[in-house]
Amino acid sequence: MTLQRRPRAKREPASKQKLRLWLRLLRASRGIEAELRQRLRVEFGTTLPKFDVMAALARKGDGMTMTEVSRFLMVSNGNVTGLVDRLVAEGNVVRLAHESDRRATFVRLTPKGAQQFAAMAKAHETWIGEILGGIDARQTHSMADLLASIGPATRQVVEGQ
Repeated sequence: MTLQRRPRAKREPASKQKLRLWLRLLRASRGIEAELRQRLRVEFGTTLPKFDVMAALARKGDGMTMTEVSRFLMVSNGNVTGLVDRLVAEGNVVRLAHESDRRATFVRLTPKGAQQFAAMAKAHETWIGEILGGIDARQTHSMADLLASIGPATRQVVEGQ
């Protein structure tokens, strides 16, 4: 049995390789996100944006101002307001007056919301493990390191440096 070699591809310019990489990252990210959206909807009757708000609030156990939530999630205050309205109506989040700034609204998970989020977070971790199951520990570490190296460049662009 003889192994056939692939025809040697023309060497692409680095800019084309990086564009191809960007498109693959985007396609992978969108595919994972679509799968998570579907699973959250089916298993918990919720949306990924509501999950994201609850995750932000769970990280900051004491709660956050609406502005802090919007900055953390990198979305507008208006988007956060609508999401928080729905989470309040479901009994998962409570709005409180901010102690030192009467103009600010403080939000935090209710005990029901914390319990609901804990169940969703556990499922989310399992789902990510399943979705990325074909990637071993060494590859995971390498990919995470490579993606982390993109961070400084993107922050410079976002911050206008």
